[in-house]
Amino acid sequence: MSKIVILGAGIAGHTAAAHLRRKLSREHEVVVVSPNRNYQWVPSNIWVGIGRMKPKDIYFPLEPLYKKKGIGYIQAKVVSFHPEGDTSEEKPFVSVEYLYGGNAGTQEKVTYDYLINATGPKLAFEMTEGLNPGTNKAFSVCTYDHAEHAWQGLHDLIKKVRSTKEKVKILIGTGHPKATCQGAAFEYILNVEQELNRHNVRDKVEVTWISNEYKLGDFGMDGMLMSVGGKPTPSDELVEMVFADRGIKWILGAGVTKVEEGIAHYENLEGEHKTEDFDFAMLIPAFSGHGFKAFDKNNNDITDKLFRGFMIVDADYSPKPYEEWTVQDWPETYQNPSYPNIFAPGIAFAPPHPISKPRKSKNGTDISPSPPRTGMPSGITAKLVADNIIDSIKSGKISLDHKGSMGNMGAACIASSGYGILKGRGISITTYPIVPDYVKYPNSGGRNIHKTFGALGLAGHWVKLLLHYAFLYKAKMKPFWWLIPE
Repeated sequence: MSKIVILGAGIAGHTAAAHLRRKLSREHEVVVVSPNRNYQWVPSNIWVGIGRMKPKDIYFPLEPLYKKKGIGYIQAKVVSFHPEGDTSEEKPFVSVEYLYGGNAGTQEKVTYDYLINATGPKLAFEMTEGLNPGTNKAFSVCTYDHAEHAWQGLHDLIKKVRSTKEKVKILIGTGHPKATCQGAAFEYILNVEQELNRHNVRDKVEVTWISNEYKLGDFGMDGMLMSVGGKPTPSDELVEMVFADRGIKWILGAGVTKVEEGIAHYENLEGEHKTEDFDFAMLIPAFSGHGFKAFDKNNNDITDKLFRGFMIVDADYSPKPYEEWTVQDWPETYQNPSYPNIFAPGIAFAPPHPISKPRKSKNGTDISPSPPRTGMPSGITAKLVADNIIDSIKSGKISLDHKGSMGNMGAACIASSGYGILKGRGISITTYPIVPDYVKYPNSGGRNIHKTFGALGLAGHWVKLLLHYAFLYKAKMKPFWWLIPE
């Protein structure tokens, strides 16, 4: 009998648990450890943040589902990793701390045969002074409760404008010089702009995009050359067209360093320190590792064997100039090289290098996006890790036949740009590969132009809405859920 422990119940962790439980007999134990009691479909946080959905529409409790499906569940946070056990426990284990109930504050050893670290990122609001969500008129949509709070702030602003006719400013984008997840902020600004129109206050609101991107449409992926209506179009031209059409201003190459009441302080690539006023802001924070520690059997610190911020996997982390990095540097199995029974899919693995070209301000400050690893890649990498563990258990030895690098993996993203069955819009973007391969595709920005395309229109919104219901159905493990692809 094998015991597989999964840390985290987000897209990667929940996906891995579902596939493991479906494919392994009940003699094998599947256990999820997560501080969160609910599963949330993160892409729909955007709609909560504009008041078009309620939090209850995008989440469900984990414990009843896991109990029904035969998946163990421990609501606790991970404290430390012990991949060799210790002097009192021979099996490898993670130390966890209970957060709620009568056991709150107590720690427990959770042993395992295989470990999947799917803890994702820490939302490092503290890395930008004053960015704590819901303070200083700045908000977040990174979780459903953050998004609900953001809608309340936006709703109050709209009411104020309608009653006083005052002109106000909205600022949306990234809240740290190295923040990622520009896509979520991009989607949110388009939805906010649409809501302002719906409430007939658009003419009283200045809407501005602020980002650490060098160009619009970078999205932490160095932008892309895509086919739009059969015509090769750089992503910066597409996004500029969308922003210009909606009257959205933009500030690029901006690293937000501090937020005060209605004021964002930022440094630009020219080394200038500037400010931008706002009456409402939604700024994506930096993502970081959780600061986990790891120890060997004799309690010696071996954190550097497992982590470099995020977890170390089968990537090439050799320091070298940006121009020398290739798609071959990216991991394929998400296995830790020191401990072959530990894996880290989704956002939990440490990327070998940025995808977008690193840039510094004239003062030496790094101002450029970190690599995104959210959404589709999280589900795909979680499933392949689960399949490798299943094969390993059945064969009795480590098997790594299932592979998938972001250098040969595509991703599809549909950015909602307005809600409504008849009036909604969506921007559909597919990218292949996620990490550009400049050797294989030298004339199209490192990507296959036939598999990298964009489209705007109502159909995209319908698909986005369909995916909301389809992936919640899948996450609830309803009949034939596995037929829905990652």
